[in-house]
Amino acid sequence: MNRPTQYYDAYIFDLDGTVYLGEALLPSAGETITRLRALGKRTVFLSNNPTRTRSDYAQKLTRLGLPTPAGDVINASLVMVDFLRRRLPQARLFVVGESSLCDELAAAGFTLVDDARQVDAVIASFDRTFDYRKLQIAFDAIRAGARFFATNADRYCPVPGGGQPDAAAMIAAIEACTNTQVEAVVGKPSVYMAEAILALLRLPPARCLMTGDRLETDVLLGLNAGMAGTLTLTGATTPAMLANSPIQPTYVIRQLSDLLPDL
Repeated sequence: MNRPTQYYDAYIFDLDGTVYLGEALLPSAGETITRLRALGKRTVFLSNNPTRTRSDYAQKLTRLGLPTPAGDVINASLVMVDFLRRRLPQARLFVVGESSLCDELAAAGFTLVDDARQVDAVIASFDRTFDYRKLQIAFDAIRAGARFFATNADRYCPVPGGGQPDAAAMIAAIEACTNTQVEAVVGKPSVYMAEAILALLRLPPARCLMTGDRLETDVLLGLNAGMAGTLTLTGATTPAMLANSPIQPTYVIRQLSDLLPDL
């Protein structure tokens, strides 16, 4: 293991598989984050999972013993809203996603439609209600000229006892039938997500530490943005996967308490 030997000004944490799994904090997560806060360090949270709002995530962390305001959480839904506002304001969207994402997009002023002839952009996301009807509308809309974006490209979402197929499966289905690649994925490790977190922190990247359980999303986001990137072996990545990956983190830890250099 290669653990930090210094403290950073801000600590950015992935959630699923890093801070908690299901309805329980992972070992040492609560004590570590509480300690960092006591030292005056910023602690913020990132999630690619758009099936919950920022308030939902904040309430969950608070319920698990880590009081957190919604403003300290950034998820892929928030980044998608900002992305679309900059590029397609007032767009008509067809969303392959769940109600939380649909509600956030509607609240941001976008019109949600399911008539393929009216769609300006198809948004693909983690969707446990995905069916052939949604695939058909996405197919028809993209073939008629609609643009194609996605919240995230995670292959699966970790849950106790295994995982659930994530947005990569919906993206792949739409790409396969339309022969059209998704134009942009706004979640980790994208530059859009990195810009959102750095705008919130207002700190130079070198003073921030990104920690997560996935090399291709969490660690890569940190490294690409100029931050230190920590892999925690509490979730999706095994030591064997790390050894065979071209993505090599700044630090590798067994659990979050290893982030504290004085322990």
